[in-house]
Amino acid sequence: MKNDKLKIFISGQKYFGMEVLRLCLQLNFIEVVGICCPIDDKYIGKLASINKIPIIPSGTLNYDSMPEGVDLGITAHSFDYIGKRSRYKARLGWIGYHPSLLPRHRGKSSIEWAIRMRDAITGGTVFWLNGGIDRGDIASQEFCFVNPKLYGLEPKKAAKRLWESELQNIGLRLFKKTLNDINQGVFIRKPQEKEFSTFEPSTDVKDVFKPDLLMIEQFSVCK
Repeated sequence: MKNDKLKIFISGQKYFGMEVLRLCLQLNFIEVVGICCPIDDKYIGKLASINKIPIIPSGTLNYDSMPEGVDLGITAHSFDYIGKRSRYKARLGWIGYHPSLLPRHRGKSSIEWAIRMRDAITGGTVFWLNGGIDRGDIASQEFCFVNPKLYGLEPKKAAKRLWESELQNIGLRLFKKTLNDINQGVFIRKPQEKEFSTFEPSTDVKDVFKPDLLMIEQFSVCK
């Protein structure tokens, strides 16, 4: 592997997706062979076009549309589901970044739940994708402290601030570490300790069958 470039396919969007693509372009042992992103994406889509990297429109990624010869797939702020056949088409599998210390706070709104639950420490995890939601083996992790001042902000605003100040950069560092490990033939796969797992619903969905979410919102208003 050291003599051949690692062929990478990225499914992602927005600023974080662009920065993951930029990181891959800077690593001399990587060749990015394709991107999946929304057709109107002005970040990763634009950078991919500048570098003449083939783009698959978001929502159309599957086994047949994914390029041949991919060594590793990466999800970077991706909302495309990576099906089983697509995961196995990449020779080494797929890795993704989740902004929590997995197995804690699985789910889409992980940063906001860390704020809502007054976590003193959170962090990020690069993990190997499998058929579950944020359940794959851990490749690398890094923690950070949560500034108590964030608890006084509206949760979504606090989550955005924590992402931009800490968790986004942690993700890029962890991707860089994991990619370097893989290039050196080091494959870290630490199973998640399921007895410590938590999963919370998306806070963007007002689900009448989730009274716990409604209670927390009432608490936030009353305090």
